[in-house]
Amino acid sequence: MFDLVNDVAAYPRRFVWCDAAQLLEQGDGRMVARLDLGLGSFRTWFTTENTLDRPHRIDMKLRDGPFKRLEGRWDFHALDENACKVSLVLDFEPTSRLLGPALALGLQGLADRMVNDFVRVADREEG
Repeated sequence: MFDLVNDVAAYPRRFVWCDAAQLLEQGDGRMVARLDLGLGSFRTWFTTENTLDRPHRIDMKLRDGPFKRLEGRWDFHALDENACKVSLVLDFEPTSRLLGPALALGLQGLADRMVNDFVRVADREEG
């Protein structure tokens, strides 16, 4: 599951909520990636620097985008040899006070959908 989430370049072909993905830098235990995301009328983009602790977690920190602050963490907890529990926690503050509530609501809804979509894709690819 870690590898599926970490395969940022594949997001646009796997998920309808990802319009574009760019891997900007990649090194030992880290990557910098830009995502252009959308769901319905909600659209946003951001660039994060991700610290990789394979296969346990991916920590994300904002590099650029319409946020004062954006941090997140994907956690992967093995349940047995063929299953794991996946969680995504995002903590963010939009830069715009006017658009902030809509951006917060849209991003939270998208984050909830992302976890479910990753699980669905993993089941399909394992199947």
